[in-house]
Amino acid sequence: MTTTAHAPPGAAGTSRSGAVRRLFLLVLAVAVLALAVCASVMYGSRTTSFGDVLHVLDGTADAGVTTVVESRYPRTALGLLAGLCLAVAGTLMQGVTRNPLADPGLLGINAGASASIVAATAFLGASGSTATMWWALPGALGAGLLVHAIGSAGAGGGLVRLVLAGAVLSAVLTAFVQAVTLGRPKVFDSYRYWVVGALGGRDFDVFWSVLPFAVAGLVVAALLGPGLNALALGDSTAASLGASPALVRAGGLLAATLLSAAATAAVGPVAFVGLAVPHVVRALAGVDFRAQLLFSALIGPALLLLADVVGRVVMRPQELMVGVVTAFLGAPALLVTVRRMRGNAG
Repeated sequence: MTTTAHAPPGAAGTSRSGAVRRLFLLVLAVAVLALAVCASVMYGSRTTSFGDVLHVLDGTADAGVTTVVESRYPRTALGLLAGLCLAVAGTLMQGVTRNPLADPGLLGINAGASASIVAATAFLGASGSTATMWWALPGALGAGLLVHAIGSAGAGGGLVRLVLAGAVLSAVLTAFVQAVTLGRPKVFDSYRYWVVGALGGRDFDVFWSVLPFAVAGLVVAALLGPGLNALALGDSTAASLGASPALVRAGGLLAATLLSAAATAAVGPVAFVGLAVPHVVRALAGVDFRAQLLFSALIGPALLLLADVVGRVVMRPQELMVGVVTAFLGAPALLVTVRRMRGNAG
């Protein structure tokens, strides 16, 4: 006698309802990102209306309004790119390390960029946002790749060694930064603006310069979705499904390094975006890393742009840098995450 297997009653309906829910949330995320882009162009030390923006786009606005609106284009583009890079990098880091508190700073990228900028400013006379970006990028990439090389070297290589390597390298580079900036006040004055993290004061040259690194990181991340899903089931299960755990981890860390380095070089170290967004994404998209990466690419830019708008509005006509705003928003998110982890452990 043969038995025909049937799906559990309601399983198809549940699957369809889950797909409909995810599609609704995806459309909602796109709408929030569009609103964040509009808000970034409209609000600042001087508020403009949506109609003003449309008039600028069709060339019928007066010169004053055109100047104000167009001056916000570069920071909006950088907010989109940096928020996307940091959020996707955070999702990759938490997926690869299976640590819900992992973020791009784990690779020593912020410290590497900071040390490179300080060295270039102090010893080579580098100045200006474009020059700073060009020095921050190799420093960030070099630090991330060095941490990865140390963490994966030898028979004892693994996630614990990776974390330790990142912590040690960050401590050494931070000590170097402090030693140089304390002895050179002019270097400190230049460095302190960058280290807070800000979208203002940059032009499109910075955006176009880091874009290739961001695109390369995103391409690698997109290819890793199925492998990350397999890796989440455990190394042995991933291997049985045809995935290489070591290759997936290496690819994830490489993509996270490229993305984090691009974002950090462009706008400075912005805290908590790479840490908080993946938790929001998991609540919306579920456990599928392909969906998580897509939602991260939408929610990260929206969060960073809205934080920048808040920073421009709350202290008019002055400006609160976006790195400060994200720190205020991200600290409660970190506390909630830690409390949930303790509750699950108990």
